[in-house]
Amino acid sequence: MAKLHYIPITADVPGVNEGQRAFIRKVIRTALAAEGVDFPCEVDVLLTNDEAIHQINLDMREVDRATDVLSFPEFDLQPGELPGGEDADPGTGLVPLGDMVISMEHVAAQAKEYGHSNRRELAYLVVHSVLHLLGYDHLDEGPQKKQMRGREEAILAELGINRED
Repeated sequence: MAKLHYIPITADVPGVNEGQRAFIRKVIRTALAAEGVDFPCEVDVLLTNDEAIHQINLDMREVDRATDVLSFPEFDLQPGELPGGEDADPGTGLVPLGDMVISMEHVAAQAKEYGHSNRRELAYLVVHSVLHLLGYDHLDEGPQKKQMRGREEAILAELGINRED
């Protein structure tokens, strides 16, 4: 059976194995399905370190610090709004949803800080980024953030991942 979503994962840090890549793809596919993305699409993933994500953050957002995850959506969407077939790349037939960059150093540090596994932290950051690609935001402390947090928890629960993992 052909995969509906194309999810290339590039790692410029050592230690990323095929099991982690498969897990990231599963998390992305689960998040996309939960949000109703049932059309062929592409999400590009870069796994990197704090130094590299700091530089990307500086270059792309003019923010002079490392962060855990960066999301670069292809479309300016609102939660629940999806791109259409007309947005597909004519060469591939895939709708390019955007790019995510994850600092594996931050994954490990935050997992330790929050007292859960690296696997749980990685899943959270991947879900968080997918939701950003689909128009969710959390810049305010109000309803948008609450809506995004609710979707994150629901998708993690669907994956069988809870705060204790």
